[in-house]
Amino acid sequence: MKAFVTGGSGFVGRHLVRKLVARGYEVVGLARSDQSAAILTAAGAQVARGDILDVPSLRAGITGCDIVFHVAGWYKTGSADWLNAEPINVNGTRNVLRTAFELDIPKIVYTSTVAVFGDTHGEMVDETYEPGEGPFLTEYDRTKWLAHYKVAEPLIAEGAPIVIVMPGGIYGPGDTSLLGEMMRRFVLGQMPAVPGPELTITWAHVDDIADGHILAAEKGRIGESYILAGPAIPMGEMVDFWSYLTGKQAPLLKVPARAIQPLGPVVGSLESKLPLPDLFSEEAIRMLSATYTARSDKARRELGWRPRPPQAGMLETFEWIATQNAAAIDDDSKGRSLAPYALGAALLLFLLWLLTRKRQEA
Repeated sequence: MKAFVTGGSGFVGRHLVRKLVARGYEVVGLARSDQSAAILTAAGAQVARGDILDVPSLRAGITGCDIVFHVAGWYKTGSADWLNAEPINVNGTRNVLRTAFELDIPKIVYTSTVAVFGDTHGEMVDETYEPGEGPFLTEYDRTKWLAHYKVAEPLIAEGAPIVIVMPGGIYGPGDTSLLGEMMRRFVLGQMPAVPGPELTITWAHVDDIADGHILAAEKGRIGESYILAGPAIPMGEMVDFWSYLTGKQAPLLKVPARAIQPLGPVVGSLESKLPLPDLFSEEAIRMLSATYTARSDKARRELGWRPRPPQAGMLETFEWIATQNAAAIDDDSKGRSLAPYALGAALLLFLLWLLTRKRQEA
C-alpha cells in the first residue's frame, strides 16, 4: 500500500509517517524544504519535493499512490503571518483533494478540526452539529471552516472518496503550538497565573491522533467525518492536574476571561507595534471563555479508536519538555527574566478585574 502524505514533517504528520512505515506502508512525503525532506527521510519515507500550492508537484507525488493523507495546514494563534492562513488551509486543501480525486485515488483522508464548530457554548457536540458561518474567534477557525464546508464536503458531494478526521486539542512531545507553549511554561515555572481558566478544550495525545488517521484510512466510511477528541477539561482544572502529576506548584492566580477580554482590542492595537508572544495576542484573549468541546463516540464505535488517559500522555510530555529544556530555551536566565513581567501583567489584570467587580457591585 502506497501512501502520499502532506505535512509529514509537522507535529501530527511526523507521528503519522512513522506509524505508517511501521505498518508496512510505502510512504511518499511532500517536502518543500531541505529540513522537511530530512525529517521525512529519517522517518523512512520517500521524498517528493513540492508544495500544496503547486499543483504539478502534487500530481507528480500523488500519481501511483493508493491513499492520500492531507495533514498539512496553517495552525497558529495570534500570528503576524495570518495572511498565509487562507492560501494554505483553503487553497492548498482544494489543490490536494481535487488533484487526488482527479487521479482516481481510492481513498483520501483529510485532517479537519473540531475548531470548525467554533465556540460550542458548553455543548458537547458530535459530527451532526451544524455550526454557523461565523463570527469566528480565530483566523485558523475561519479558514479551516472554509476548507471543511466549502472545499471537502462539496468534493464529497461530487463523488470524491474523502474521509474527514476532526482532531480536538492535541498535545505531546514535539508540540510547538499554544498548548505546547503553556505546558512548557508550566514546567519551567513561568506560569504565575492562568488567564481564562474556563477555556475548555478536549485533550488527546498526538500518537493517538495519528492512530485515528490510520484507522480512518483502513476502516472509515467514505463521505463520513470522525471526531478524534479526548476528555473535555477546563484550563484551570488541567493546570491543577499538571500540578498533581508533577508536584510543581499550580499558579496562584486564575484570572476570569471576563476580566481580560475587554483588553483584547487594546492588545490588538499593540500587536503591530510590539512583539507580543502568541499567548498574549488578541486572538488568544478572544478564545479565553470558549468551549471547543466535541465527543468521539462515532470514532470509538466505528473505528475502534481508543485514546490513552491524560495522565499517561501528560507525564510523557512533561518528561520530554524537561529533557528538552536546554534546547527549548537558548538562555534559561532569559526565560526566567520573563516571569516577573508575566506576573506583573497577571497582577494588573487581576486588579482590573477586582476594580470591575467593585464597580458592578456599587
